[in-house]
Amino acid sequence: MADKPNPIQVQKFLGGMDYPASKQDVLQCAEQNGAGKDVLESLKKIPDRQYDGPNAVSKEVAHA
Repeated sequence: MADKPNPIQVQKFLGGMDYPASKQDVLQCAEQNGAGKDVLESLKKIPDRQYDGPNAVSKEVAHA
């Protein structure tokens, strides 16, 4: 199993994100900001819901 990206790596690709944001918004932002496959794969595993800020996204990535 591949290592999960750490929250700092994930947040690097979510700069400029407007919250609240859906899972799809988060994925799209990360992709547009050049996120690598490991970050995108981790974000694809988070629950499909609204996120109220970057900490909420990081928390889900850590538990996904």
